[in-house]
Amino acid sequence: MLTIYNTLTRDKQDFVPLMPGKVKIYVCGMTVYDFCHLGHARVLVVFDMVVRWLEACGFEVVYVRNVTDIDDKIIKRALENGETIESLTSRFIAAMEEDADALGAARPTYEPRATQYVEKMIVMIDTLVRKSLAYSADNGDVYFAVHNFPGYGKLSGKSLEDLRAGERVEIDVNKKDPLDFVLWKSAKPGEPYWESPWGNGRPGWHIECSAMSEHFLGEHFDIHGGGQDLQFPHHENEIAQSEGAHDHPFVNYWMHNGFVRVDSEKMSKSLGNFFTVREVLKNYQPEVVRFFILRAHYRSPLNYSDQHLNDAKLALDRLYISLKDIEGAENSEIDWTNEHADAFMAAMNDDFNTPEAIAVLFELASIVNKTQSVTSASLLKSLGGILGLLQQIPQAYLQNSPAETAAAVISPEEIEQLIQQRLEARKAGRYTEADAIRQNLLNSGIILEDGPQGTTWRRN
Repeated sequence: MLTIYNTLTRDKQDFVPLMPGKVKIYVCGMTVYDFCHLGHARVLVVFDMVVRWLEACGFEVVYVRNVTDIDDKIIKRALENGETIESLTSRFIAAMEEDADALGAARPTYEPRATQYVEKMIVMIDTLVRKSLAYSADNGDVYFAVHNFPGYGKLSGKSLEDLRAGERVEIDVNKKDPLDFVLWKSAKPGEPYWESPWGNGRPGWHIECSAMSEHFLGEHFDIHGGGQDLQFPHHENEIAQSEGAHDHPFVNYWMHNGFVRVDSEKMSKSLGNFFTVREVLKNYQPEVVRFFILRAHYRSPLNYSDQHLNDAKLALDRLYISLKDIEGAENSEIDWTNEHADAFMAAMNDDFNTPEAIAVLFELASIVNKTQSVTSASLLKSLGGILGLLQQIPQAYLQNSPAETAAAVISPEEIEQLIQQRLEARKAGRYTEADAIRQNLLNSGIILEDGPQGTTWRRN
């Protein structure tokens, strides 16, 4: 049975959908005022992987990923550029879809834009006001009254007192409580606006996901996902809005992928340490980037560096090399009683453990290298396909990504880093990963020699 780590309960739980055979999933998408960076790419790839595995398990999946096409950053960027908001957002929506396509992330079932569902948001805000869970302030804004919702803080696991003490809350004299958050913003001169019972204005950020998820998936659905940074306050606020409006549970399973980090800091536009997907794809094939993302568990931090991407490239090369000379290997129906297919399934059913699933691919690749078995090669290709990997013609992939090219750029410093990674993997009992690092270096002409004084290396 599939188990999922539920952020709400802080443990792994057996996955039981609300409707047998069907799964409804909502993922918070991009705010479209700039190109996607690798943090966004991780969201795209991780939840594409989740949907692929749910479908492989036989579920009918309805997948919704929203687009935020109105907020303060968008308005500011459009003014700076001297262009309309629609022109700006349409341009970056198109760029986002190009990036998603390049990374092999299938389009969601629905991809609603916030500006198309403002009326739905107004209806939900009105419900909250009538239930005394929201109030209109003197400045024309409408705020959610956090103190009036008893369950606030259950996703973050903090009480209101903890949140007030630990969070930097912007002081706003119009709020009754510093933790209250805006549902409706009154119009400012020159900004786009919609008519509402509280005057002209536009919705706050949090309300859009509550309204759009309800529209497409209903008041109660299976899985809600997004980046770890959205756990608080965005997802906490969604729970308050939706459960406050409807008086019953909102989502059964909350999933959050880990940060992408650069020099131990979260990659983000606000910190200025981000790399756009387009920049990275100038130097690496899209499938290498997808493989780099999936070889780490989705909840773990993902450390970005050229060295890590080079390592991912070498590992993916090795898988393709095993398929290169096998004629007749193709995707086929998977026999799940096969020991490798069964191990792959066990890994994926354990909270989408892609590192272990990829380790199974390397075990199969070793068998293919030794036996030249078409059956094993077909299974390797088919299992890889579930992760969105190994679907290129091997010769074409390797022609665009020769192993020799990667080997040529491996510096002594990078070799030492890989040796350290191998040592850490062995200490943690991840022997398949350690063997893969050794083999990748060997493929690149680097021979490791283990001895009493540690591991040394030499070029072949």
